[in-house]
Amino acid sequence: MQEKIVDIPTRDGNMDTFVCHPEEGGPFPSVVFYMDAPGIREELYDMARRLGTAGYNVVLPNLYYRTAPANEPQFDGSRFHESDEERKKMWKMMKSIADNNLLISDTAAILDFLDNEQVKPPPYGCVGYCMSGQYVFSMAGAYPDKFAAAASFYGVSLITDRPDSPHLRADKIQAELYLAFAEVDQYVPAEVIAELPGVLEKHSIDHRIEIYPGTEHGFAFPERHCYDKQAAERHWERLYALFRRRLS
Repeated sequence: MQEKIVDIPTRDGNMDTFVCHPEEGGPFPSVVFYMDAPGIREELYDMARRLGTAGYNVVLPNLYYRTAPANEPQFDGSRFHESDEERKKMWKMMKSIADNNLLISDTAAILDFLDNEQVKPPPYGCVGYCMSGQYVFSMAGAYPDKFAAAASFYGVSLITDRPDSPHLRADKIQAELYLAFAEVDQYVPAEVIAELPGVLEKHSIDHRIEIYPGTEHGFAFPERHCYDKQAAERHWERLYALFRRRLS
């Protein structure tokens, strides 16, 4: 596995980004991996590497770069379940990038970066977890000529009453969407999941919505208290199949 940390220039500063891909057989199709709320950590690096070993150039940006680089974390993301103080810090960081338009701008910089890398040209894929489910939905609508596959796992805020709500860009989406949810999730209202099929079908978006039985929010993360190995492996299976279909 080849890997590196690069600083991608954006309109707001340099976004430190982890990039990895197999040693041999390139150029590879690219996948943008959007982090969850606890932020960049070794757990996410390992997930990016696992995706990379399947034959992809994986780009994992530090979305909190406006506050600090990933090697200078502003809170302990591993303790947010047990520490009110760490949880409050995490919510504050999340709110600092709550506007989807910020991530659309950051993704423009990522796409510019990929244009100058030795990778397979578009289309690309993207995947997001938790807070980043809304981002992959938004990117599929903001850059329909770039993204052919987008996956969200227990994504929050997919449909909101805000002017930047991801579903408002659904009419532009050309990508295939895969939206997975936990059976028990205090962060994703059941009515949002129920509303999604109508939004996607209205715009004839190729999609699949799946609820993983017996799981909680965060089930795909190996170091999370709610990790479910069977569900996590299914999540990898679905990701690989999606990217094979649309990025080959």
